[in-house]
Amino acid sequence: MKTLITSLFIATLAPIMAADSLHEIALKDIDGKDGVLAACKGKVTLIVNVASECGYTPQYVGLQTLFDQFKDKGFTVLGVPCNDFGGQEPGSAAQIKTFCTSQYSVTFPMTEKVAILGDAKHPLYALLTGDKSPAPGDVQWNFTKFLVGKDGTILKRFESDTEPNAAELTAAIEAALAK
Repeated sequence: MKTLITSLFIATLAPIMAADSLHEIALKDIDGKDGVLAACKGKVTLIVNVASECGYTPQYVGLQTLFDQFKDKGFTVLGVPCNDFGGQEPGSAAQIKTFCTSQYSVTFPMTEKVAILGDAKHPLYALLTGDKSPAPGDVQWNFTKFLVGKDGTILKRFESDTEPNAAELTAAIEAALAK
């Protein structure tokens, strides 16, 4: 039994331990295609856990504005749907995509819906919130933002109440793009 538990534990951590970079973690886009994080390699990326039924949902407007403002300079936003907070993202991938495009004209990349808390925490969030993060600790709510450098280094964390157009966030993006 101990061997089985150890094997399961190692298998769960394998995607994290095997990845030399955040860009190597397996994650599908909202359409089910592999490699969404690999596509971010070489770009400054703002990773945001999103939800359609949250008080912060209107931040999609600001996230899209950031994406439009900086995408030609090597920047992207990556929306990561999550239902871990108050069941505020209950829909299927197709429903989430339709909502984001029809209500907020979202064109930035979106991922499949993942868990970011507890035993089912996706390896991406295990890395973003783990001991090697500059801001370790579980995400507390929807629309928490992680700024990641072109090389996959986690640069900064912004909590849910940081609006996408906040001077601190914009300055951090510009500084990361200048590197």
